[in-house]
Amino acid sequence: MPSGNIVAEGDLAALLPRDISLHVTRLRLTGSSREQLNAMAEDVETAASLVGDVDPAVVGFHCTAVSTLSEQLERDILARACSASGRRVVATSEAIVSALNALTARTLVLITPYVDHIVKSEVAFLNRHGFDVIDAHGLGIDHPRDMAALPPEDWLALTKEHYAQKTDAYFVSCTAIRSLEVVSLLEEQLGKPVITSNQVMAWHLLRTAGFNDQPHGFGHLLSHH
Repeated sequence: MPSGNIVAEGDLAALLPRDISLHVTRLRLTGSSREQLNAMAEDVETAASLVGDVDPAVVGFHCTAVSTLSEQLERDILARACSASGRRVVATSEAIVSALNALTARTLVLITPYVDHIVKSEVAFLNRHGFDVIDAHGLGIDHPRDMAALPPEDWLALTKEHYAQKTDAYFVSCTAIRSLEVVSLLEEQLGKPVITSNQVMAWHLLRTAGFNDQPHGFGHLLSHH
């Protein structure tokens, strides 16, 4: 996962059953420029081979912005990480698509902390996979430290501000934000499924590894096999 991320490990640990261990290594990413996003993939073989040493059931490349940046980069990361680790590798991008398909969601509201060019590339990614983003809002935040500084209540308020009667789901996107705590409350108040980057990755890792655990309190998605 990105080196500057201080949120994702805690979220994933909260979502995984206690008898399933999580092992993490990092790739350099502390900003949001296109050059920085592309550079995160440069050492993917080293990172994948390190986590491969624990003989994992599955390996995850966990960064929303990088994995959704381009189809070619996504394919390249997955192929190189698979070769280096000797394991099935999934990316956050794949988890997003699988989760939305499981929820039969076709129209979305996208809420992110991202700068404009990442919001645009993520909308383009979702469009390529057949999803209609009817509203996309980014806060223009560049550094993961500043993303993590926003309290969960801010994501609750911001998502509610972008209520859309005709949307199928809300996607509060980014692995570095503290949004998991308000997923269930948002679903109650908005009446629609709400997904986050860390939530979908935990769900997808479990299902890919053959586990059907259904953690409670983190949204409707976790009840899907």
